[in-house]
Amino acid sequence: MPGPLEGVVITELAGLGPAPFCGMLLADLGAEVVRVDRIGGPRLPIGTVESDVLNRGKSSIAVDLKSPEGVDVVLRTVSRSDALIEGFRPGVAERLGIGPGECLARQPSLVYARMTGWGQTGPMADMAGHDIDYIALSGALHPIGRSDRPVPPLNLVGDFGGGGMLLALGVLAALHHAGATGEGQVVDAAMVDGSALLTASHHGYLADGWWRPERESNLLDGAAPFYTTYETADGGHMAVGALEPQFFAALLGGLDVHPGQVGDQSDRERWPEMRETFARRFATRTRDEWAEHFAGSDACVAPVLSMVEAPRHPHNTERKTFLTVAGVTQPAPAPRFSSTPSEIGGPPPRVGEDTDAVASAAGFSPDEIGMLRESGAIA
Repeated sequence: MPGPLEGVVITELAGLGPAPFCGMLLADLGAEVVRVDRIGGPRLPIGTVESDVLNRGKSSIAVDLKSPEGVDVVLRTVSRSDALIEGFRPGVAERLGIGPGECLARQPSLVYARMTGWGQTGPMADMAGHDIDYIALSGALHPIGRSDRPVPPLNLVGDFGGGGMLLALGVLAALHHAGATGEGQVVDAAMVDGSALLTASHHGYLADGWWRPERESNLLDGAAPFYTTYETADGGHMAVGALEPQFFAALLGGLDVHPGQVGDQSDRERWPEMRETFARRFATRTRDEWAEHFAGSDACVAPVLSMVEAPRHPHNTERKTFLTVAGVTQPAPAPRFSSTPSEIGGPPPRVGEDTDAVASAAGFSPDEIGMLRESGAIA
């Protein structure tokens, strides 16, 4: 069955991280995503083509973006596209001749989606940076970690949550507008903006005085002994999230701890004592023994699984949360749709694997394709 974005065509200028993640999300939803790879340009920082999961379900055309003929190939591809995704620094696409002006002239209803760290404007727009820098400036990094220092949460908050996911939302919203009005537009998605947006509720907590600026002093940052992790007898860990009183009571019951031993849940003065009590109990069994013990319970306790273990957990296997494509285990498309289910369209393509087919769909004749190949404009 077709996905919910069947019939939508996306041109993606190849890059790393959040922009291809956005393209992957749209491809999983059924969009036709054409990745434009630079001839001779780097694509994979590590690994193999098959492990380049962010490019699953796409097609690839290899183009020399420094040649006028190559630029024309991109613009003609854009002419049949509903959206374009690019993750260059501000001004780079314009210098290449494939900026919003040129592309919207070819396709007035085009959604021109731009992914950067700092945004298209502002005093830092032209500076280099990575996820950790963007979430540092947005205030999203500061609350994460132990009391003595912040700890980078991988590159999930900036690159993917505040970046690629935000860009996908922007593309879908602009596509809706274009469908209703025929008017295209530029979407400026910045990781500093998106990661700031992820902290919206915490800014509300801060304004109410409920959230303290110091790390590891709040309900959700590891300070509370009923919202943290504990080491088990085998060196594993259990995650505890028993926030509500009824779940806290279930936690105490599961640990065989009498309420009088730890006092009132909200009594911060007794939190250190409570943490020590819980830590001693969790240290008496292995992680898997505790997981079995709390199975079916409302204590909000779960085993901390590695990325190797997670695909094998019974809940994930029943829901098919992970799939294996071309020998690579990876997360399945999400969310789920009742009438237009998402699916992985295929493994990541090799660079230029679909050049002829994409050029043909853009209106180039076989003779023109041969001439472009001979000139080095495509490969």
